[in-house]
Amino acid sequence: MNAMAPKRMRCAVYTRKSTEEGLEMAYTSIDAQRDSGASYIASRRAEGWIPVADDYDDGGFSGGTLERPALQRLMADIAAGRIDIVVSYKIDRLSRSLFDFAELVKIFDKHGVTFVSVTQQFNTTDAMGRMLLNILLTFAQFERELTSERIRDKFAASKKKGMWMHGITPLGYDVKDRRLVINEAEAEQVRTLFRRFLEVGSMMKVAQEARARGWRNKSWTAKTGRQHIGRPHDRSTIFKMLHCRTYLGELKNRDQYFEGTHPPIIDRPLWDEVHARLQVSGPVRAGAARQGKVAFLLKGLLTGPDGRALTPWHTTKANGRTYRYYLSTRDIHEGRKASGLPRLPAGELEAAVVAQLRRLLRAPDMVAAMIPQAVALDPTLDEAQVTVAMTQVERVWDQLFPAEQQRLVRLLVERVIVTPTNLELRLRPGGVGTLAGESRQAAEEAAA
Repeated sequence: MNAMAPKRMRCAVYTRKSTEEGLEMAYTSIDAQRDSGASYIASRRAEGWIPVADDYDDGGFSGGTLERPALQRLMADIAAGRIDIVVSYKIDRLSRSLFDFAELVKIFDKHGVTFVSVTQQFNTTDAMGRMLLNILLTFAQFERELTSERIRDKFAASKKKGMWMHGITPLGYDVKDRRLVINEAEAEQVRTLFRRFLEVGSMMKVAQEARARGWRNKSWTAKTGRQHIGRPHDRSTIFKMLHCRTYLGELKNRDQYFEGTHPPIIDRPLWDEVHARLQVSGPVRAGAARQGKVAFLLKGLLTGPDGRALTPWHTTKANGRTYRYYLSTRDIHEGRKASGLPRLPAGELEAAVVAQLRRLLRAPDMVAAMIPQAVALDPTLDEAQVTVAMTQVERVWDQLFPAEQQRLVRLLVERVIVTPTNLELRLRPGGVGTLAGESRQAAEEAAA
């Protein structure tokens, strides 16, 4: 009488490698694990073990998570009843987490699937195998946690020595030989923004001034070579900058700061003054900034023919009426008429500048001249976007609030040179580009 043929047991080999290093080689760790599993299945052929056609290989995936493509495909095939035995070179190839492996074993038991480790010679069909499995998995998790602690300790030690370990470099610094070095042009922007906040007490106003100057966040290049252009400043970027202790020469590791790791951009007295100001609530700061303040549209933009600045000046009469003027600083320091300019009524001068600005923005030859300059500064822009940005200011100017008018003037105008008989406007190409970028962003948000 012939013996009954053994039941066929469909076996799937699962392999995993934590990193992608070496996966391009002709024979990899994945191949070695797969061949070992196939040989083990072949040795049990007399017991009815046969390999399934599919390969379940996860190259470059950590064992600390179950979110792995090949593992998810393996679990789907188990749920569909296509697999009876899962074979792995070692238990930690399937999972390094005790909790995750317990979940996998529950799924295996639910579908009547056995797990076998080739090098550790056990399976989950009996109590002894389960006990050995839990012991080995406990040590695997211990090894993983120990490795994580070593990595954290290495990061802390490296940062303590002043090494930049990861992340986008803060504005004001560059990374050279894995250390932060000061980028003087950007560092001066950072110092200016700190000082301006101390003066005006408003992050929004500081951001608006930064945008008017064409200043942006840090531009950086990814490892893939892709360039990321810094975006114009807003309130959130100013907030992060004012709270970034890297500018004090410190590096953060978890909840700890290491001092003196690199050259500081902001000195301690300025930092302390700024943060004392930050302790005051926003509405209180805004009220203090508004109290007794008279608006001057062209503040900081005007110079005389000699290059000396024109400064705002105002007086309030007994009847409560305020008169605004622009005066030459040369006249203030050297005496009246030293500059050759009269006391200029602010309203008339501002109206003349705005009228000239609006004429320039709609003049075809000026539009044509600004397009290549704006595109050169921001390659993501095109001719149509720059043209629309310049012409839309003219269309909506009269409907804008004074604060927005002032922001646009500072964004577009670099300098206004005043002579006794003439006005000369010098525009910012970067300002036109920033305005075009804002228009594009607004259109994208509206379409979303």
